Amino acid sequence: MNRVVHPIEVESYRRMRARLDTSHLPPLTRAVVERVVHSAADLDYASDLVMDESSLEKAHAALHAGAPVVTDVEMVAAGITRRETVCRLRDAVAGPGLTRSAHAIRLAHEQVGPGALWVIGNAPTALEELLALDVSPALVIGLPVGFVGAVESKAALRESGLPAVSNVSEKGGSAVASAALNALLYHPVSHSEEKS
Repeated sequence: MNRVVHPIEVESYRRMRARLDTSHLPPLTRAVVERVVHSAADLDYASDLVMDESSLEKAHAALHAGAPVVTDVEMVAAGITRRETVCRLRDAVAGPGLTRSAHAIRLAHEQVGPGALWVIGNAPTALEELLALDVSPALVIGLPVGFVGAVESKAALRESGLPAVSNVSEKGGSAVASAALNALLYHPVSHSEEKS
């Protein structure tokens, strides 16, 4: 199913590319960088984001093969426009040493098991909990926002060796996290992926 792109989005991307050269980036990295920059109107994401093309290729294939997508909050889920997602925040309960967001990650892990794409855009504690579990993800988009725990949780994600999209600064949030996943959803599937 081809996505119809509105003329406003076409013009927005044209203006963004006039100010930001992404032509040197590999295809999926470029797609993620451009969609995140576009979603936030923040060119600084181009140098703030951290990802690996080979991990994105594997995640792209898994996503288009039907791997589950899990989000930390419903705002992230709302931004993912072409795929059903799992978000267990409504079922989660905070407890001693456990935030609702962290409990929601536990519940989602029990539901989906290994091979999911995890999209964390709000709660550093959700990302911390994800790293404490044996999730075996297809990809972790770890872009929580904030001044408490966000930088540290994203650094821990990068140090974990898990396939990931993260950023170095405190910036992040639901819109940019869902944009990163949407970049993979919208990117065409290659003929080699269709055959595998």
